[in-house]
Formats: sequence, C-alpha cells, structure tokens
Amino acid sequence: MAQKVYLSNYELKEALKEYLEKIEHSFLNKELVSTEECLGRVTSEAVYSKISSPFYNCSAMDGIALQSSNTIGASEKKPIILEEGKDYLVVDTGDPIPREYDCVIMVEDIVKIDEDKIKIYKSAAPWQHIRPLGEDIVENQLIVPSGHVVRPVDMGAMLAGGVNTIKVYKKPLVGVIPTGTELVDPGSSLKIGDIIDFNSRVFSAQIVQYGGIPRRYGIVKDNYETLKAVLEKAVLECDIVIINAGSSAGREDYTSDVISDLGEVYVHGISIKPGKPVIMGKIDSKPVLGIPGYPVSAYFVMDKVLRRIIEGYQGMNPEKTQKVEAILSRRVMSSLKYLEFIRMKLGYVGDKLIATPLSRGAGSTMSLVRADGILEVPQNVEGIEAGTRVQISLMKNIDEIKNTIVCIGSHDPILDTLSDLLHIKNSDYYLSSAHTGSMGGIMALKNGETHIAPIHLLDMESGEYNISYINKYLKDKDIALIRVVNRIQGLMVQKGNPLSLKEISDISKKGVRFVNRQRGAGTRLLLDYYLKKLDISPSDINGYEREEFTHLSVAAAVASGDVDCGLGVYSAAEMMGLDFIPVCNEEYDFAVPEEYLKMETIKELINVMKSDVFLKELDRLGGYDYSNIGEIITHNDQKLISVKEIDKEDILKVIDRV
Repeated sequence: MAQKVYLSNYELKEALKEYLEKIEHSFLNKELVSTEECLGRVTSEAVYSKISSPFYNCSAMDGIALQSSNTIGASEKKPIILEEGKDYLVVDTGDPIPREYDCVIMVEDIVKIDEDKIKIYKSAAPWQHIRPLGEDIVENQLIVPSGHVVRPVDMGAMLAGGVNTIKVYKKPLVGVIPTGTELVDPGSSLKIGDIIDFNSRVFSAQIVQYGGIPRRYGIVKDNYETLKAVLEKAVLECDIVIINAGSSAGREDYTSDVISDLGEVYVHGISIKPGKPVIMGKIDSKPVLGIPGYPVSAYFVMDKVLRRIIEGYQGMNPEKTQKVEAILSRRVMSSLKYLEFIRMKLGYVGDKLIATPLSRGAGSTMSLVRADGILEVPQNVEGIEAGTRVQISLMKNIDEIKNTIVCIGSHDPILDTLSDLLHIKNSDYYLSSAHTGSMGGIMALKNGETHIAPIHLLDMESGEYNISYINKYLKDKDIALIRVVNRIQGLMVQKGNPLSLKEISDISKKGVRFVNRQRGAGTRLLLDYYLKKLDISPSDINGYEREEFTHLSVAAAVASGDVDCGLGVYSAAEMMGLDFIPVCNEEYDFAVPEEYLKMETIKELINVMKSDVFLKELDRLGGYDYSNIGEIITHNDQKLISVKEIDKEDILKVIDRV
C-alpha cells in the first residue's frame, strides 16, 4: 500500500469545534435509573420532591409531648405535676406528634414522681423540639437542577423526598479496539518484537473516569478486512468507538481508510505534540476516533478529545483543571508548529514552586506516572527560558506537592527504595527524583531549585569526591553533605562475560559495544577520568556517544544484548542478572543547603536512611558500604574528608561482605 499523508493539521480548538458540531446530535440520550444507583450520573431534568420530609410532625428529642399551655408558670419554686395519658405522651426521637400536642420536653428536663406522673420546673414554648412537616423538604420543592452530577448527599435528599427514580443522560458505551500484529495480552509469554497491550486497559480506566462505560474488544492484527469487520460490529454495539494505533501514515496504518470506507473522516492530524496523528470520524452517526499508539500521545488525545465527547453525551461542562504558577528550572525548547504538552515535576523549594521538565518522548509512560502537572507551550512559541514564571495544570493534589522533597542529581537504585520507605513511614511525605546527573544537581542547588542533590563527582586532579565541586560551584552557599553510601562502580557485562573483559581499558578493544551515561553525570566524569589516566581517546570507544540517564537503563541495555558493557553500580548489575567487573569505590552523598536540614521532611528522610529496614535493603542489593550513613558534615566542618580510590582487593572485600 502506498505511503499516506495526513489529511489535516487543525489547531486543537478548531478541530474540536468542527468535530463536536458534526456529532453533537448524538448527544443527550436519556434513561430512567434508580435513585439508589445514580451516583455520578447527570440529571437530564430537574428533580422535585414528591413528599415532604418529614411528612408528619415528629419529635426531635426523646421526652414527652404535651400542650405548651399546660406548662405556663412552672419554676424551681413552683413545679407543675403532669399525668401520663391525661397531660402528656411519652415519645422518642422521630415519633409522630398528635395534633392535640404542640411541644416536646426533653427527658433530661423532667423529674419522674411515679409510674405515670412527672414534675417539670420550667415552661415550654410552642413547637419546642418538634420537627414540623416539611422542615427539611417540602413537597414539590426543587432538590437538584438539570445537568447536575449526583452526589451521595443528593441521593439522600431525593430518597427522603420520595423520589425513587430519576431521569439522567445515558452514559455512552465506548468500544475500545486495540490494533497491531505485535500486540499481546498482559501475562503472555513474551518474545522479541512483542508489545504488551496496556493501552486499551488504560483507555478503559480513563473512560470510566470520564463517565463512560468501556467495552474492550480483542486485539486486532494489522489486516484491513479484519479491522473493518470488528469496527462494524463495535459501531453496531456501542455509542462511541476508539481504535488504538494505525492512525499514522505508515504502510500498515489502516484506521483512516477503514473509517472512510464505512463512514466519514473529518479530521486526520491536529497540531499538538504529542498526539498529532489523531483521527476524528463518524460511522452511522456515531463518533469514531483513531488514537495514536504511543502511550503519551494516546493519553493527551483521550484527555483533550474523548473526554469532551463523553462530557457532551451527558450534558456536562468541560471540567476545569486547577492551575498553579511555577518557576521553570530549565529552558524548554518547542516547535513552532505544535501546541506542546510537557510533563513536569513540581516542588516547593523555600517559598518558590519549581517546575522541572520530564522526558518528552511519546513512548515514555513513566513520565506520566511521575508528572505532577502539565506545561502547555502554545503554537508559534519557540521556547521558554529558565526562570520564567509559567502556568502548570495540576495532575496531583497541591498539598502532596507541598510535602515533597525535591531531589535533583545523580541516579542510584536506592533512591526508589528511599522514596517508598519515606512514604510508608509518613504518608504525607514524598521524595521526587529527577535524574539529571551530579552536575545537574550542583546547578540545581546553585539556582535554588532543589532541596537535595545526590552527587558523586570525581576530581580528576586529586582523585577525590564531591568536596572540590561544592567549593568551586557553591562557594557562596552554606552546603552540607549528608553521607549516604560508598558504592562500587564497575563494568556491567552480560552473564558469563562472553568477551572476557577484565578492566576498564578493555572497552576500547575492537568489536566491544559500550553505552555511556549522559553529560554531567558523575559516572560519565568517572569514565573520562579513567580515559585520561589511561590515555584512551573517546573516539576509540564504540558507543561513547550513546547515552542513558540511569544505572538501570545502562544495565537494561547490556542485558538486552544491545551493547556489550556499560559503566555503572554493582546493585544495578545484580538487579539485571549481569556479571560485574569492579573498577573503583566512590562516595555517593546528598548535598543540601544547611537551612533545609531543619525541615521535618529532611529529618524524616535521614531517619529512614538510618533505619534497619533500609540498611537491610542495601545489603540485599549489594555493593554498598553504609558505615557512615546519615552523618552530616557542615560547610565549616574541618573534618570534611572525601573518599579516594581504593584498590581492587578492598572493593572485592566489600562485595564479599554484602
């Protein structure tokens, strides 16, 4: 099949306006539902009470019902004696009040004389402690208006008002069709080339969240006629249909053609990033959408397009997203052609809300998991400079963000463990990590954009760690070091070490494929230190320019066979089942402004670091010496001593110990 091109490049607002006009006649179908099962539904007409509540005069207290005129003159000196059956009736809360009585005296205010006589010491006012008919709800009173999303309290009021069924807008049934020859269901035995179909499960959850009812169909392989048959069935059964993947312009992207064959395509391609190759069409008067296959692209199309359609079906106004103003920590570049959605990490550092961009790849699912908010960069804006105040649409509760420790700097697997244990220890506290490398952490501290910066920076002249960089780049700030671990860095190689690599100089041998860390990472600086020491040129290393951002991603590249080796920490190699060739021992510390040591979140973090459960986890991971963990070295402390290289025998002793 010939290569296709996009039919359109609408702006998002323009595309939505045009599309909603084409399909809005499908909206606002009504149905009758039980009041007991109407939570979250949208009323299609106003709901009025059928009875009053209470529907009779009733007692508001436990006590006696009587005529208020019979109590006039009662006092401490001149109590009035009343007789049951003649003067009063014993009542409990909620009991009906006979017409001949007009007040209730609480049981606490009466004195029992015998079985059928009591004394009272003060007079009662008319209608005292009586709930009159209709006190809460009067018959034919408006309870909730049309277009109202029903809450639990609304359900109670309607039931109390005698309303047992209400008319609501029908929830749309949304068919979800996952496509792709490479897709397999979760739990399948995986082979190279397989992709787990998690998108359709995410879509189903989003549809529920938006107020629709999902119906997920089985995986459809990349075949035109097969897709056509499934789509015809879904259109017959559902109110809306979405097709995942196949919306682009590749050889096996059939979605646009199939929709055109069965109905009409109005929009194919909108100027957003990620999410451009969306298809908006209609078959048999029903909306049909083609959703991009990349998960981040799919998320934004679902949120910006399908949500609006589902809301329209139920007469709901578009939900307004809470926005906050934050300071951009790094420059953001953008294309002039697209409205771009950039995932952001947020955290309060001092009195400033700092926004740090996350990975922008359309396939980076974890960027959505980790994101606290979204920065929208308008079309025709080429970029936004660091330090600019920007509006962020929140994806998390602002209180959660306020209790977050911002952690920008070097990666280590133990950060994930610390984050989890901190939240377990105190459910209000969070640790948010952005893996920018050690130098990225130093710059974040310099700019006042982080609470702590994990660093392991080797001074190429002295062979010492961390101190010289703090003194050089942060000399105008009082920076303390929280000692964390001494960890082992080395070459991670495939199980069995098939290339028989023995030392770091072997990475320059012909045929050895290497993967590096990003510029500014402490591990990258460590490699450069050894290359300089061994007089090896980076150009002699196959893969020097290939970069990964974490130790685990380096280990994963080696484990997959994409490369033969990479420099990283022992624990990452162990987690991925790799062999490990130790190179050196290094100090991995947290640099922190001394003022932040007073923060309760930082104090709790240090307590967690020193806890038995965390130390046991370090032992399980292996490759860490934590004898000085939690020790705080202030800026002016003369005991500042950095850890120099130790020889291989000492490293092997550490490995044996753990």
